[in-house]
Amino acid sequence: YLHPLMIHQEFESEKHWGWAVAGSPADCVKLGILEFCPKPPDLIVSGINSGSNVGINVLYSGTVAGAIEGAFAGIPAIAISAASSFANDTKPDYDRCAAQSIPIIRKLLQEPSPADSLWNINFPEIRPDWPRGVKWTSLGVKRHFDVMEKRIDPRGRPYFWSGLDPIQNHQLEPGTDIHELAEGFVTVTPLKFDLTDHNHLQSSTSLQSGREIDVNLN
Repeated sequence: YLHPLMIHQEFESEKHWGWAVAGSPADCVKLGILEFCPKPPDLIVSGINSGSNVGINVLYSGTVAGAIEGAFAGIPAIAISAASSFANDTKPDYDRCAAQSIPIIRKLLQEPSPADSLWNINFPEIRPDWPRGVKWTSLGVKRHFDVMEKRIDPRGRPYFWSGLDPIQNHQLEPGTDIHELAEGFVTVTPLKFDLTDHNHLQSSTSLQSGREIDVNLN
C-alpha cells in the first residue's frame, strides 16, 4: 500500500509467458488473480524458495504468504521451498525440485482439502541419496535458539546478522517437518490461514467469540 507494484512482461523465444512483479509473493498472487487471469487459475504455486520454510518459520515466510493469498481466494494453493546450506555453500537444484514437485502436486490435488487450507512442501538439502522419500508432517513448534551476530562496518557503525543455531535433538520430534526434513525426506504439511485458537475460545465461557471483554480502558 506504500508503493506501486511495478511489472514487466517476460518472454522466452519471443513468446510471452508471464509477468514479473516487483512485490511480495502475496502481491504477485493477488495481482495475478485480479488483473492477469481472465478466469481463476486452477492452482497457485508459490516458490521455489531458496531455503526451507518449516516449523515456526512459516509465520514469517513470504513464500507461504503467497500460497495463503491463493487459498484465501478459494484456489488450491501450494508453497514450495528447498533447503540450502550456508555452511556447505550448497544451493537448491531448482530444476530437480520442480520436476519432483509434479507428482507430489498431482497427489495433493486428489486429496480432499478444506476451503481455508493450503499445502507446504519442503525439499531437503542436495545429497547423493536424498530425497529419501516423501512424508506427511506436522509443524515442528519447538523453539530454535535465535542468534544475532554483531559486526562493525568500515565506518564504525554496528550491524547485525540474524540467524539460528543448528537444529538440536530436542527440536527433532518424529513426524514433524523439521525432523523429517533433517532426515532427508520431502515434507508435506497441511496448513490453515485461520490462526484463531477455536478450542481455547470454546473451552472457556469467558472467551466466547464476540463477547465483550470486561476491562477498563481509562
